[in-house]
Amino acid sequence: MKIINIAVRNINRNRRRSILSTASIAVASMGMVFLFSYLEGMKKDLSSNLHNYYTGEIQVRHREYGKYEYLNPLHLRIESYEEVVRAITRNEAVDVISPRITFPAMIYRNEDTYKAVGMGVDILLEKAYQDLESRIIEGRLPEKGKNETILGAGLAEDIGVKTGDKITVLSTTMRRGSNAVTLRVTGIVGFPVQALNKSYLIVPLDRARKLLRMDSSVTEIIMKLKKSGSSVRTAEQLNMAFAAAGRQELEARSWEEIDSSYSFIEMASSAYNFMALFFFILASSVIINTTMMVIYERRREIGTIGALGMTGGEIVRLFFVEALFLSLIGSLIGVLAGVGVTIPLSITGINLGAAMEGVDFEISNRIYPSLKLKSVSLVFVYSVFISSLATIFPSVKASRVKPVEALRNI
Repeated sequence: MKIINIAVRNINRNRRRSILSTASIAVASMGMVFLFSYLEGMKKDLSSNLHNYYTGEIQVRHREYGKYEYLNPLHLRIESYEEVVRAITRNEAVDVISPRITFPAMIYRNEDTYKAVGMGVDILLEKAYQDLESRIIEGRLPEKGKNETILGAGLAEDIGVKTGDKITVLSTTMRRGSNAVTLRVTGIVGFPVQALNKSYLIVPLDRARKLLRMDSSVTEIIMKLKKSGSSVRTAEQLNMAFAAAGRQELEARSWEEIDSSYSFIEMASSAYNFMALFFFILASSVIINTTMMVIYERRREIGTIGALGMTGGEIVRLFFVEALFLSLIGSLIGVLAGVGVTIPLSITGINLGAAMEGVDFEISNRIYPSLKLKSVSLVFVYSVFISSLATIFPSVKASRVKPVEALRNI
C-alpha cells in the first residue's frame, strides 16, 4: 500500500511527464487498433469479392476446364446445366447458386474496338446471389430473352456509352467460330473491384448461350453456403452425387482449394501479419523509449529516495507500479480512441480508388475497417504489458547506482 500511495503521488506531482508517457502509449495503442481493424476489413472484402464475382464458396466446372482456362475452352462445359442445378440444390448446405458463362469479348462502337470480359448470368438467380440491383448506378438490369446488357462504369466511360445506347459484342463461339450480337445498354453498374469496373459486361444467360452457340450449357456454377455449411465437406458431397449420376466429368471444388482464389487470402494474411508485426515493433519501441527516457531522467529522484532508505527492490516496484497505472490509463484511452476512429470509417469506408487504378486484384475500391473484440483486447493487454515491462531493466539499473553518485552526477 505504501508503494501504491507513493506511485500515485509521483504521477500527480509530475503531471507533464505523466501526460507525455500516457500520450505515447495511447497513440501507439490507437494506431494498433486501427491497423488491425483495417487489415480485418481488407480480408473480409477480399473474401466477399471472391465469393461474389470469381469462385463462390464452391465452384463446379468441367474437371479439365481449369487446365485450359487461358484458351477459353467453352467446349469443356457443363451440359444440361439445369439438371445439375437441381442436383446441387438438393444439398441442404447450399444457400444460393449462380450458373455463369464467362467469355472474352470485343466491343465494337463507332468504328473503334474495346477489349472486355463478358459474363452471361441468370438474372433472377443473380439478383438473389449477389444483390446485383443494388450495384446499378443508373438504368436497370437486362431482361431474359432480350438483347440487353449492363456495363461496368469504367468500361462505359471508356467506350463513351450511356443507358439506351447500343453496342456490338464480338466473341468466339464454342466451336471456334465467330459471332456477334448488338445489345442495348440498359444500365451502368458500379462494381466494387476496379478490374471488374473497367472490363465487365453482363448479359442474360440465354443471350450469352446463343451468342456462343452453347445450347443448354454453362461454363461454371458457383454457390454460397448457409452459415453452418463447410465448403470442403459440401464439395466432397457434390462430387459423390455427380459420380452417382454418371457425371464424372464435373468437379466441385471449395474456394479454399482453388489456387487462384485461396492463395490470395493466404498471401494477404501473411502480408497483413508482417505489417502487424512491424507496427507492433514500432509501437513497442515508442513505448519502451518513452518509459526508459522518463526513468533515466529521474536518477536524481532515485538517488534521493535511496538516501532516504528505500531499497533497490522497492524502487523497482515503485517504478513498475507507476508505469502500470500510466499504461492502464494510456492503453484504455488509446483503445477507446482507436475504436472511436474506426467505427465511423467502418460505415463510410476508406476510398482506395486512386491507389487501385490499374491494379488487377480482387480488392474493392473502398475498404470498410472491421473491429474485432479479440484484436482490441490483445492491443490493450499488449500495451499494458510492454509499458510495464519496459520499466524493469532501466529501473533495476538505476536502483543500483549509489545515492551519492546519483546526486553528484545528475
